[in-house]
Amino acid sequence: MRYQTEMIINLPRERVIELFDSFENLKKWQEGLISHDHISGVPGEPGAKTKLLYQMGSRRTEMIETITVRNLPDEFSGTYDAKGVHNIVRNFFYDEGDTTRWVLDSDFQFHGYMRIMSIFMPSSMFKKQTRQTMEAFKEFAESA
Repeated sequence: MRYQTEMIINLPRERVIELFDSFENLKKWQEGLISHDHISGVPGEPGAKTKLLYQMGSRRTEMIETITVRNLPDEFSGTYDAKGVHNIVRNFFYDEGDTTRWVLDSDFQFHGYMRIMSIFMPSSMFKKQTRQTMEAFKEFAESA
């Protein structure tokens, strides 16, 4: 399942990138994030792996982030792997003067049990969650 979401952030791109490109800021806008632990590679660089632990309702979810592209301020991309799910995320940041247009391209690939479950999960659920996360970053950034 592949989709794209856009958001305008009322800040110059330089400031958006400064806030986005910070592990210290993740907990300020990623709901449910408990911890992030560097596993391998040079932190923040292509090939680096980080374990992210989230509390989602009554369950904990662990995922591994692998950075694939770090071409800031234009692009930051990576893969996110959790049990039964491989998500390829490409973030693009466009300088529009006093604002920044953030375009997020997401491609979910399901495996095993999650492939069966994905049949029953509407794609709108994933899009809504992505939008909420982007809105949380926008709110955090514009008030920082």
